[in-house]
Amino acid sequence: MQLYFDNAATSFPKPSTMHEAMMEYCTAVGASPGRGSYQKADEASKILDSCRQSLCKLVNAPSEDHCIFTLNCTDAINLAILGIVNFSLKNNEPVHVVTTAMDHNSVLRPLNELCAKGVTHTIVNADPATGIVEPSAIANAINQDTKLVAIAHGSNVTGSVQDLESIGSLCGSVPILLDAAQTMGHHHIDVQSMNIALLAFPGHKGLLGPLGTGGLIVRPGIEEYMLPIRTGGTGSASELPIQPSTMPDKFEAGSHNMVGIAGLNASVDWILERGVDKLYNHEQILCKAFLSEMKKCSHAKIIGPKAASQRCGVFSIVFEENPYIVAKALEECSGIQSRAGLHCAPFAHKTIGTDTLGGTVRISFGPFHRMDDIKTLTKAIANLNTKASI
Repeated sequence: MQLYFDNAATSFPKPSTMHEAMMEYCTAVGASPGRGSYQKADEASKILDSCRQSLCKLVNAPSEDHCIFTLNCTDAINLAILGIVNFSLKNNEPVHVVTTAMDHNSVLRPLNELCAKGVTHTIVNADPATGIVEPSAIANAINQDTKLVAIAHGSNVTGSVQDLESIGSLCGSVPILLDAAQTMGHHHIDVQSMNIALLAFPGHKGLLGPLGTGGLIVRPGIEEYMLPIRTGGTGSASELPIQPSTMPDKFEAGSHNMVGIAGLNASVDWILERGVDKLYNHEQILCKAFLSEMKKCSHAKIIGPKAASQRCGVFSIVFEENPYIVAKALEECSGIQSRAGLHCAPFAHKTIGTDTLGGTVRISFGPFHRMDDIKTLTKAIANLNTKASI
C-alpha cells in the first residue's frame, strides 16, 4: 500500500468534482473565453468568472477583476516582484525589497537576478528553533527605498506560520506580497484585514486543483504601480498596439488554461462548501497527533514549532542517516511517499542547520489524511530505528 505524504509539493488525491469539471470542460465546452460571442465562449467566460469570484471569496478580496490567473505560484510571484520593481526602475527610483530566510527560491532567485539592475534586498533572519520571523525585525528592515515586502505565510520546510496580522500592521503603506503556497485553502487569510497588497497562490496545493494553475490577487490600485512581464492577445481592445491597462487584461496575455481553471473552480467550491475553518481544524488534529507520536521516536527529530497552532501540516524530520536514504527506505519498507532534500529553500535549511546534512525528510499532510494514516506513518518511522533497517 502506498501512502502519499508530499502535499507540500502538490496535493493528492483531489476532490472527484475537480476531475469531473475538467472532463466536462474538455467534452462539452472546449472554447476560449473572450475569443468569441458564441454560446461555448460565453460558457467558458462564466467558468472563468466563477473561479475568480470563488478565489476572492476565500480570502475576502474586494475585486474579482483583480484576481489574475498565472502559470503557477512562481509565475505569480515573479509577476508581483518584477511588476513592482520594473515600474520603479522605469521611473529612476532606487529599489529595496525585504524578504525572509524562510522564503522559497521563487522569491530569492528573482531578487538575486535583480541585483544586476541595482536592486537591493534584505533577508530577515528567523528563529532557528521555530522558523518564526519576528514582525518587528521585518519592520526594522524597511527603509525609504523599500518598495515591497515578500513573506512566505507557511514555510515549505518547517511548516512555520508567520504572524500576518502583526506584520501587516507594522509594514504600513509598503506593499506586502504574500506567498500563500502552503496555506491558502486551509488557513484563514483575509487580504483586507491583514494588509496584504499582493497574494500569490498555486492552484494545485491546498486549493486541491490541477498542476499548471495559480494566480495573483492584487489590491485595487496597486496595479497602477506594476508593469506587465508579458504582453500579447487578451481578446479585448485588439485595436490597441500596447497592452490594455484594464484589469485583469493588463496581466493576462494569451489564452487561459481553461481545462485547469475549470478544475480549480470545482476544487475551490469544494473547499468553500466545507469551510476553511473545518479544514484547518482537521489539519490541526493531524499535526497534534503527529507531534505527540513522534516524541516516542528518539532517533528522529522534528524541526520547527512544537505547537501545532504555530504551524501548517508540513514537517521536516532529521535522522542520523542521509535524508534521501531514509526517504527511499520509508517507501520501500512501508509505502510512505515523502520528499527528501533542500526543498527549494536553501536559507530556511541554513537557518535550522540542515543545509550541510543534505536537507531533511519532509512529510506534509492533506485534507484526505485520517488518524490511521498518521499511525501508519509514525509506525514506519519507528521501524527505522537502526542503521541496519536503513
